[in-house]
Amino acid sequence: MKRLFITLLSVGLALGVFAQRGHAGGGGYFYRPHVSIGFGAYGPFYGYPYYGYGPFYGYPYYGYNARPSKLMLQIQDIKNDYRDKIWSARQDKSLPRKERREKIHELKQERDNALLEAKRNYYKN
Repeated sequence: MKRLFITLLSVGLALGVFAQRGHAGGGGYFYRPHVSIGFGAYGPFYGYPYYGYGPFYGYPYYGYNARPSKLMLQIQDIKNDYRDKIWSARQDKSLPRKERREKIHELKQERDNALLEAKRNYYKN
């Protein structure tokens, strides 16, 4: 009886290891499934990726792969522009350190004001 149990356990573990391999041919897509072994309410069908726990919560709902709004795109453009300006100001070694810090502070204030203005204009129209 003990040998039968150990043999079945070994076969089960081996099948679990081989189930870890998952890939589709051709497109470079690779997926490694989450395999869990458990009993009762903590079994393999009660956690991630079932019931929405994990990186793809609620897929395909709740905005996964959703198209961003015009406001979100505009905010991202403003942030990218000011990130570049702030980086340039930090790298400008021709200015003394105090003036660089002041310029960076001014750019951050301008960025925040531009973001507020973009939000106001979006919700006004």
